[in-house]
Amino acid sequence: MNGVTIEHVTMVYGGRKPVTALDDVTMEVGDGEFVSIVGASGCGKSTLLNIVGGLIAPTRGTVLLDGQPIEGPGADRGMVFQSYTLYPWLNVRKNIEFGLSLGRVPKEKRRRVADDLIGQMRLRGFEDAYPKALSGGMKQRVAIARALANEPRVLLMDEPFGALDAQTRTVMQELLLDIWDRRRTTVLFVTHDIDEAIFLSDIVYVFSSRPGRLRLRLEIDLPRPRLLDVMSSPEFGAFKREVLGIIHGESLKEAGLVDL
Repeated sequence: MNGVTIEHVTMVYGGRKPVTALDDVTMEVGDGEFVSIVGASGCGKSTLLNIVGGLIAPTRGTVLLDGQPIEGPGADRGMVFQSYTLYPWLNVRKNIEFGLSLGRVPKEKRRRVADDLIGQMRLRGFEDAYPKALSGGMKQRVAIARALANEPRVLLMDEPFGALDAQTRTVMQELLLDIWDRRRTTVLFVTHDIDEAIFLSDIVYVFSSRPGRLRLRLEIDLPRPRLLDVMSSPEFGAFKREVLGIIHGESLKEAGLVDL
């Protein structure tokens, strides 16, 4: 299938006391889907994202992109992290163009791509600003634009809004959905925020506590385009209760209070 296919992935970190971060995880991210992963801290969410990004190799299992094995990083996957990872010596435009310049894309095309993304990410007037002059939300908009500049097949996002205040986070969620509605780039999104996962996603995967195992695949059939008022709907509340029930049970299990 087109998109990301994760088949029986296990990740064990070595040492004198090996730690299993992921245990036999199988899941799919269909072409053009927005998919989120939620779960308690330490459940392997970021580890799985790094495996899909080609930054680390799984101990066992396979990961395919459009049917082809992932064997390392590639321009077909863009990554956005919680820390903004911008280059402080480059202005907004040059940060967005960075990947394109590495790929020797002609200057005229780099400028067109950057201009388009600067407009979409509401960064007009800040093209020549350096990261130290930007707010957290603006830095993350630049980071997302830089990831999208290469037109990746998949956008991998690891808690991208986790460091933002609540109001800025909401604005960024709405902006991300607007960009996704226009581009329909396949997105795999990691978050601790259950509301965020449900609001953004077509599918939410819920992981168990360490080792990370898939506990639930939840299809979010709320209408699109989505507005914030959907969060007050009975359907949204039902999705949230289902996810919370599993995560709460996993937390009790981790604390040794129940045996699930």
